[in-house]
Order: sequence, then C-alpha cells, then structure tokens
Amino acid sequence: MYLTAEKKREFFKKYGKSAEDTGSTEGQIALFSFRIAHLTEHLKNNPKDFSTQRALVTLVGKRRRLLNYLKDRDINRYREIIKSLKLRK
Repeated sequence: MYLTAEKKREFFKKYGKSAEDTGSTEGQIALFSFRIAHLTEHLKNNPKDFSTQRALVTLVGKRRRLLNYLKDRDINRYREIIKSLKLRK
C-alpha cells in the first residue's frame, strides 16, 4: 500500500504538533496533499477510472475547506503550510 501507518506518522510529526496528534489541521492538509498527488498520478495512467476521479475531487474539496479554515483562524500558519507544501506558485 502506498500510505502506511509509518508514513502517516511522519506527516503528522513533520507538519503537525506531534506524531500522535492526527487532528492537527496542518497534518491533515499535508496528508491530503500526498494522497492527491498519488491519485493524480494514478489518473494519468488510468484516465477512465471514474471512481478514483470522484475520490480525487472529494479530497481536493476537503483540503480546500481545511485551508480556508486555517486562513480564517491563523493567517501565519496558513502561509507557512502553503510555503512548506508548495501549493501555490
């Protein structure tokens, strides 16, 4: 599997408050970004996989809502996560 428990812990340790804090907004955004990148690569090879396409759209929406929440709550944390994940040009 492409996303193991160790990989998840790494994301939350790097972007969140700790490895066990799976509810941190930054950690969830980082995890969604990784999953979005993986599904995008899958869809490049399998363009007719519509269930994966739907899952990708759902993940993008979830990440967008979390980013909006973070931008409303703390603009500095928002800018930091955008910069570290290179989500904007």
